Amino acid sequence: MQLSLHSDYALRVLMALAASERQLSVEEIARRYGISRNHLAKVAQGLQAEGFVQTFRGRAGGMRLARPADEIVVGDVVRRFENLEAFVGCFAAGHGCAVNGVCALKPALNGAVEAFLGHLDGFRLSDLVPDRPAFVERLERMAAA
Repeated sequence: MQLSLHSDYALRVLMALAASERQLSVEEIARRYGISRNHLAKVAQGLQAEGFVQTFRGRAGGMRLARPADEIVVGDVVRRFENLEAFVGCFAAGHGCAVNGVCALKPALNGAVEAFLGHLDGFRLSDLVPDRPAFVERLERMAAA
């Protein structure tokens, strides 16, 4: 299974915020990861809409985690940012399939997706950045390069 770029960026933003423990701008995060600021801005809007971050406008604007990193479940982030119904065409409601009802592909893949998400449910955002100072240092070094 491969995560979409949107989910990947959402996790990266959350990890950067968890590691820094301070407010960061989209520009700062994009520069540190070396990724598109415009795409990251859309991800930040989604993170705010889903209640993972708080955003602040103005000169000292930016974003920070809306709750502690140890309260954010990685599986929840992926569920909200991945379109899991599109994993296989027959997952989508109303999608016609010639072998619907006599095929066991859908339950087999559905079980795999649930196992994947169940595994991610065992991780908190804080687990993804166990050495916060090293994580921040690496991101800052990447931005300077």
